[in-house]
Amino acid sequence: MERPVTLITGTRKGIGKFLAEHYVRCGHRVIGCSRGEAEWTLDGYTHYVADVADEKAVKRLFLDVRKQFAPLDHLINNAGIASMNHSLLTPLSTVHNILDTNVVGTFLFCREAAKVMKNFSYGRIVNLTTVAVPLKLAGEAIYVASKAAVLSLTQVLAKELAEFGITVNAVGPVPVETDLIRSVPKAQIERLLSQQAIPRLGTFADISNVIDFYLKEESNFITGQTLFLGGV
Repeated sequence: MERPVTLITGTRKGIGKFLAEHYVRCGHRVIGCSRGEAEWTLDGYTHYVADVADEKAVKRLFLDVRKQFAPLDHLINNAGIASMNHSLLTPLSTVHNILDTNVVGTFLFCREAAKVMKNFSYGRIVNLTTVAVPLKLAGEAIYVASKAAVLSLTQVLAKELAEFGITVNAVGPVPVETDLIRSVPKAQIERLLSQQAIPRLGTFADISNVIDFYLKEESNFITGQTLFLGGV
C-alpha cells in the first residue's frame, strides 16, 4: 500500500481534526467531511461539506471519492453528537438528531464505503462508540443507546463484510478534552473517571493508537471487536 486513502467523518474540529492531521502525517491521502466548511487547510487533505445522515449528500460524496481517490482503504466514523439530559427532559427533536447522526450516519458511510472497498477486496472500517455504553451512564440515555447501536452494527457488519476482505472494528473512548466535555460539570466528569481502572481523561493520541492498530495490514484477522479505553 503505497499511499493509503483514509476517509474520516466529523473532521471540522476535535477528535476528527486531530485524526485528519495524524493520518496526513502518516502519509495518507485524507478525505474529511462535516456539516460546515473546515476553518483550516492541510496539504494532503480534502474536505467535503455533507451531513452524514443525508443519504443523497453521502452518495454524492462517495461518487466523487470513487472518481478522485479510489481505492478507498480506510473509513473512520468519527462524526457524532451527544446530549447530556435526563430522559424526562429530552425532547423528541434531540432524540432524532442523535440517532440520525450517530446511527444512520455511521450506517450510511459504512454501506457506501463497503461498496467501494469490496471492488478491491480490501478495507478497514473503524467506528467510534463510547465507554458510556458499558458504564450505562445516567443522564445520557439516547446518546448511550445510539452508541450501543453503533457497537452492534460494528459486530454485524464485521460478519457481513468479511468475505470482501473488509474488517470492521470499534473504539470506545473515555472523555477527552473537547468542547463537549468543557460544558459538563466537573463533578460529573470526576464521577465518570472514578469508574475507570485508570482514572484520567483520555487524549486524542490514546484514540489514534487504537485506530492505528486496527488499520494495520497485519490486523486482517481482527474484526467485530470493540476496545474500550481506560479499563472500564
